[in-house]
Amino acid sequence: MKHNEDKNTMELAVGNFEYNKANEELVTTNFWSKTKRVVGKIPFTKDAIAMYYCAVDAKTPLWAKGIAFGALAYFISPVDAIPDVLIGLGFTDDAAVIAAGIRALSGQVTDEHKEKSEVFFNGQK
Repeated sequence: MKHNEDKNTMELAVGNFEYNKANEELVTTNFWSKTKRVVGKIPFTKDAIAMYYCAVDAKTPLWAKGIAFGALAYFISPVDAIPDVLIGLGFTDDAAVIAAGIRALSGQVTDEHKEKSEVFFNGQK
């Protein structure tokens, strides 16, 4: 029961992300360095990369960019609810935020974004 409450709370929090220039700058500056360090080590990497491509797409509405940049800023931030260095638990909060962001963005993360994610992911293996 606690897990569902946490998941619902995370979804509500992600749904309230408004566009923030600071989040965009943090993500565009640091996303790729963090992603390259964790690619293949965490199961939601492809989703995070697809969300990144959605966030930087000029066709993406501002409300969706706010959610995407907010979720991605949380993912790359060194300060979060569960430190990433805790093996087995460290990325669970990040995964929840990315999953909630993907759900909130449903129709905004397009096949094109997912294809770009696949290309990047396959090139890093």
